[in-house]
Amino acid sequence: MLTVVAEICIKPGRRQAVLDAINTVIPLVLAEEGCHQYDALVDHQAQVPWKHNSPDSIFMLEQWTSLRHLEQHQQAAHMETHRARIKDDVQDVKILILEAAK
Repeated sequence: MLTVVAEICIKPGRRQAVLDAINTVIPLVLAEEGCHQYDALVDHQAQVPWKHNSPDSIFMLEQWTSLRHLEQHQQAAHMETHRARIKDDVQDVKILILEAAK
């Protein structure tokens, strides 16, 4: 099982528009073979000194059966349409692919 954490860095003031677009694609992604989790998360605005603040980011927390499933997801037509829809609102995307430590 692979866990993906993707940080989508959004242009200021455009986070809700991107969240709305993500929410429309979530059911399609969850229906994909090998997808076990696909959740959008945003920064909790806690005022503590040890916390990194990311008010203009959306974090995707995903779980996939295998790298093959994740690669198929990246190539899915609905994902290509989704990326085209949000491209003008996104500044950067950082993707981590993680596995359980042994």
